[in-house]
Parts: sequence; C-alpha cells; structure tokens
Amino acid sequence: MKRGKRVEWTRLDNAAKIFPPTSNDKDTKVFRFVCELQDEVSPDILQLALDETIDNFPIYKSVLRKGVFWYYLETSNIHPVVELESSPICDRIYFAGQRNLLFRVLYYKNRINVEIFHALSDGAGALCFVKTLVYYYLIKKYSKELGDNIPKLDYDSSLSQKMDDSFLKHYTKRKLPKREKHPRAYHIHETRREENRYKLVEGTMSVKDVLEAAHEYNTTMTVYLTALFMYSICKGMPARGKSRPVILSVPVNLRNYFESESARNFFGTINVGFYFGKDKINFNEVIENVSNSFKRELEEERLLVHLNRLASLERNGLIRIVPLPVKDAALKIANQVAERGITSSISNVGKITMAEELKPFIKQFSVFTSARRPQIAICSFEDNLVVSFTSPYNETDIQKTFFQTLSHKGIDVKIVTNL
Repeated sequence: MKRGKRVEWTRLDNAAKIFPPTSNDKDTKVFRFVCELQDEVSPDILQLALDETIDNFPIYKSVLRKGVFWYYLETSNIHPVVELESSPICDRIYFAGQRNLLFRVLYYKNRINVEIFHALSDGAGALCFVKTLVYYYLIKKYSKELGDNIPKLDYDSSLSQKMDDSFLKHYTKRKLPKREKHPRAYHIHETRREENRYKLVEGTMSVKDVLEAAHEYNTTMTVYLTALFMYSICKGMPARGKSRPVILSVPVNLRNYFESESARNFFGTINVGFYFGKDKINFNEVIENVSNSFKRELEEERLLVHLNRLASLERNGLIRIVPLPVKDAALKIANQVAERGITSSISNVGKITMAEELKPFIKQFSVFTSARRPQIAICSFEDNLVVSFTSPYNETDIQKTFFQTLSHKGIDVKIVTNL
C-alpha cells in the first residue's frame, strides 16, 4: 500500500496566538503590501514568480488548524494562484474550520498586492516575501533589459532561519515584573461604513521634505509623524473627550534588537500617550513627550521583558493543558481589556530597499492594514514616503488635518483614495 506524504506542522508563535480568536468581519487582522510598478503587471509572469517565491517560503504553504490545546500551521499541497483584484481591501482571509492559505497575491493595472493574515507573519517578515516575489517578477519580465546585470536576491536566509520561532529562541527564564497599569484611552467614535469596508486615504510625499520638517523640531521622522497623528486626533476631540489621553500602539520590529532572520512574527508593541487636556495645544510638548516615550520604551531591557512575557506562556505548564476554547475566550477578554487603553496605532515599516538594477522598474511601495479605528501605516522607497490611513468610518477629519498640516509646512502631498 502506498503511504501518503507526511504532514508537517508548526505551532503558532506567541505573538500570533491573539489573531485567530479575535479576527472577524470588522477587523480581519489582514495587512497588505503594494508594489506599484512603472508598467502594467503581466499576470502569467507574476504567477511564475509566485511559484518560485513559495518554494523559498514553505510556511506560506500552510493552513491554520485547531488542535485540542493550540492552533497550529499545517503544510498543504494547495497551489497559490494570482488573481485580478476584485474584492475589498484587506478582505477576510481566515475562517475557522476552512482549509485555505493565509495569504493572497492580487494584481490590478500596475500594482502587485500581497495580503497576509497576521497569524502567518508580521510586516517585517512579510516584506521579505514581498521583495522576493517582486525580485523574481522583475528579473523574469525584464530579462532582456537586464542582460548580464541580473542582481542577486538580497534575502538568502536558510529555510530553518525563516521558520524560526524567535520568541522561544531568545527567551530567558527570569522573574517578570508586574504589568504596568495604563489609563483608559480616548476612543474615536464615528459613523461605520457599510458592509465593514475599509476606507483608504493615502498620501505620497518626499522623504527629504518630511525629514526636513522633523529636523525643525530636532527629532526623527517617526517621532514627528507619531506626534502629528496625535495632534490630528486631538483637533477632532470633543471637550469631554480630553479628560482621557490619546494613546497610540506602536509595533516594534524585534529583529532590530535581537538576532533573527525569521519570516514569521517577531514583534512587540509599545504604547505612546499624551494628555491634551483643555489648554491650547503646544506641538513642541507633544514632540518632546513622544520622543521621551520612544527612548524609554525602546530600551532593550524593556523589550526583553515583553519578549519573555510572551514566550513564558509557551512554558507555563498550567496554560498548556487548558483546552483551546477556554484559551480563545481568555484571549478575547484580554484583547478587549487591552483595547480600552488604545486610541489608535501607527506602524512604520521603514525604508524598503531593492537592488539598484531593479529600481527603474518600480514606482513605489505602500503598506496598510485592516482597522478597528482610523490608523496609519508608513513605508518609503527611494524618496517616496507613503502614509496610508485605513479606517472603518466614513468621516475623514483626522486624515484631512494630518495631510493639511504637512501641506502647510510646504510639503507636496499627493492624495489617493479607494472611494
């Protein structure tokens, strides 16, 4: 009798465990990377590129399954197929009980779109997949133009490195400090869009111009844009809302602090807040407060505590034997409690690089995510900085204030939207 191929499985990393039980139609826990090319996408070549890319990232062939005690990723023989974009942005990917891949590759005109369920990877890990896909697409489509100048792929980590659970790799058994108490944050309440569709408002501007604006305040681009987002939220707050702080959740790529080549989740989050009160807003104070918060929260020791706190769940014998439905219920409650202390979030993926030979074929990259409230994702390529707002609401006052403030600083902002 012929024996079937052995099924391989991988337990979800600790940062990923929150996403399956908390994803729903209102917040799909899906994010999208977009690579906008100079020329229209050739779907046949994109499919060939995906076929080659998927062999470099075997975990992307996985489906999400439920065990008795944990979720796990199971290898599958499902062949990913590129599709012409036809569904709403960041549409739901994971459905409990369904056996499907946790990502999709879409194309529309000159854009390659990759959408990923957050349980599979974080932004930094997914970006490696996206860059590999774009690399194979460009060297196949423009082989004649490149001739003998075909560059090497700049992400050559081994399969085991890509599959690493870096939380467990860097876990150090030590007594954890008590969790800090956080105040209840100001929450944005506006008119929800029909059918849970997200509104996207994207602003493209010069990296150099935004850096100059940040340097006027002697700060970094990330601090400047974070403070500006807080300021934009405050401008629309009712007087009674100012009794609560504006608190932003900021994802942190832990690969910048701890050695890792993982293509899976390896991130933490920090909270940055400011009480605006009823007095006149002093933007310099907001900048200074945000800057100090970043310096304090990004100390390696504090990040290690966060890492150990997540990884310790895996080591706790009592938690291990708790059935999955009970864990799911507990995670949903924990998520609701955490949400009380967050107004919104801002994520800066940072500078996206590609080989010099491939840059002429690329216009820009952008990134955005599903959203329970208006939130921002940022990335840059060459001198193009793209700030993407996604929101479940019809109103765009926060987005308008944010981009108008940049325009008043003399920064040329090109706005596009999915309306």
